[in-house]
Amino acid sequence: MIILVFLICHWYLALFCQTFFLHRYAAHASFEMSTFWEKFFFVFMYIVTGSAFISPRAYAITHRMHHAYTDTELDPHSPHHQNTVMKMMWRTRNFVLGIFKNTMEVDPKFSKNVPDWPWFDKMANSQASRLIWVLIYIAFYTKFAPNAWYFLLLPFTVAMGPIQGAIINWCAHKYGYRNFELKNKSTNLLRIDLIFLGESYHHNHHKYPAALNLAMRPYEFDPVYHIIRFFDKVGIVRIHNKKAMIGDIEPSESALST
Repeated sequence: MIILVFLICHWYLALFCQTFFLHRYAAHASFEMSTFWEKFFFVFMYIVTGSAFISPRAYAITHRMHHAYTDTELDPHSPHHQNTVMKMMWRTRNFVLGIFKNTMEVDPKFSKNVPDWPWFDKMANSQASRLIWVLIYIAFYTKFAPNAWYFLLLPFTVAMGPIQGAIINWCAHKYGYRNFELKNKSTNLLRIDLIFLGESYHHNHHKYPAALNLAMRPYEFDPVYHIIRFFDKVGIVRIHNKKAMIGDIEPSESALST
């Protein structure tokens, strides 16, 4: 039971860091935060994602390239140009590593105002750090797993972030429903999205990339949008475009362009 509770908590905390900090903040600058809070979420994300930590700078640039080149051959992760999930994620890995190590040439427009903490990124992305986290996970499973079968869940713990990314990047460009006519093949996966904390409204997101609320229809619900509004009220973040935060009206495309 402890292992299952841990997996559920790990799933949602890692996913929250991805959609709140990496996606909506680092990649799209949908809101602002102070240097203190930015570094707080760097550290929080490192604790939560552990062995699957990804550089916010590298993520932001990769994701901005995804929006610029969606479902074309230049897209860092499109299921329409890689015929398996593994090939798509390996291509994504190459982009992220190339950007992180500065071995890939990047158009300056993609790297404008991305969060960057070089020494922390270097530490968190080191092989030593990843190995330590894997050993911590193994020790945890050894302590609390009722039997050896539970160790089959260990890979999900080690690679939680990439697994979540693979599901969204593959499925939300192949399956699901669409609310708008777009040139790309993005889709929404779920009408009530509690499993992916709003991330499965991927088609809505491609229509309005910087929108705080990824839910665009009455039957859709984005829980992280409401958390961001709370954070704004208590001073953790600053929503610089109040029109973008209104959840019950469709935001203007010009106000949300990125």
